Amino acid sequence: MNALRPYRASDWPEVLALWIEAWTRARADIDFVARAPWLAELFAQSLAEGARIVVAEDESGLAGFVLFDPARKWLEQIAVHPRAQGAGAARELIGHAKAACPEGLALSVNADNCRALAFYAREGFAREAEGVNPLSGLPTLRLRWTPVTPSPAPQPPR
Repeated sequence: MNALRPYRASDWPEVLALWIEAWTRARADIDFVARAPWLAELFAQSLAEGARIVVAEDESGLAGFVLFDPARKWLEQIAVHPRAQGAGAARELIGHAKAACPEGLALSVNADNCRALAFYAREGFAREAEGVNPLSGLPTLRLRWTPVTPSPAPQPPR
């Protein structure tokens, strides 16, 4: 079980290192160290616009983070440290974002990121549209999670 808490500015060096390591493992063909300024700007702008960043911690330290905007119902970034992948941090972080966006949540994912696509499918996200990542030019998929609304219980005849 991971402890979830709001991001603090002092988390930045560890968050950045985690993001670089996780994404480098997923896409070794992209220089994520060179993209660090982009992530720093994304964090600053997102926080200024009311987005939330939540981190997960385990016994070894920072296990992951999620950046999402409840007003736009948009998940911008989620990353889990490679040592913590498969241990539930991503599920807990996405669960937190879903709870904060009970009407639904959307995101964009690289179309060839099979591990992420399998995770999002398990979490109830469905394919909504295709796109292109503006930084890499790679094909993306827009996915949406819509909560299942239970049907009302049948009423007994009167």
